[in-house]
Amino acid sequence: MAILCGLLTAHESRAQGQGYIRRHMEFYDDKPIHYGFLFGVPFTRFNIQRSESFLQSDSAFLIQSPTLPAFRMGFIVNAFLNERFDLRTTPSVSLYERQVKYSYPSGDERTEKRESTWVEIPLLLKYKSNRRINTRMYMLAGVTLGIETNVKRREGGSFNRLNTATSDLSLDYGVGFEQFFEFFKFSPELRFSHGLGNMLQPANNSVSTGINRLSTHTVTLYLNFE
Repeated sequence: MAILCGLLTAHESRAQGQGYIRRHMEFYDDKPIHYGFLFGVPFTRFNIQRSESFLQSDSAFLIQSPTLPAFRMGFIVNAFLNERFDLRTTPSVSLYERQVKYSYPSGDERTEKRESTWVEIPLLLKYKSNRRINTRMYMLAGVTLGIETNVKRREGGSFNRLNTATSDLSLDYGVGFEQFFEFFKFSPELRFSHGLGNMLQPANNSVSTGINRLSTHTVTLYLNFE
C-alpha cells in the first residue's frame, strides 16, 4: 500500500509540473535603467523629388535610388518610466552605401555612390504590452539625429558629382517582440526611418540639375540583447 501511494503521489506531481513554465528575470522591470547592445541590418535608399528642369534641361530620362543593405551596431540605454512606457536611446554606428542612378536615352547609365559612416543617436518612447510569462510586445516612436563622420570619395575632382549633407534628422517608429531568457532578454525589432531634411547640396552640374530634393528612407531589422 505504501508503494502504491508513493507511485500515485509521484504521478500527480509530474502531472502538475507539466503545466508549469518558469518565469525568467521575474523582477526585470524593478530596475530603473537597463543596458544592452544591438546589431542591425538596415535597407536604405534616397527618396528623390525631381525638379521642374528634369524634363526641360536634364538629359537623363530616369533618376532612381535602389534599396541597398547596410550594417549597424551600437548599445542600448533603456529607462523605466512606468508599467507601460520606457524612454530609450540606441546610439549606434552605421555603414551605408546609398546610390543615385541615371539612365540616358543613348542607353548609357551613371551611378553616383555615397559610401559613408554615420553616428546615429535616437530618442524613443517605448510602449509595452502586458508581459505573458516570458514574452511581451512593444511599439516605439521618436526621432534620430545622424551625423556623417567619414566619406569614401571617388578619385578625381568633385565638380561634377552629387553632393549631400553630412547630417540628418529622421522620424522613427517600429514594433518589437521581447523574449526573456534566464540571463538576458532578446528582442527582434523592425524599425522604419523617414528623413525630414533635404540631403541635396545644390550645385550647378549635370548630376544635380534634375533633382530638387533628396531624403533618406531606411527599414532596419534589429537584434537587441539586454
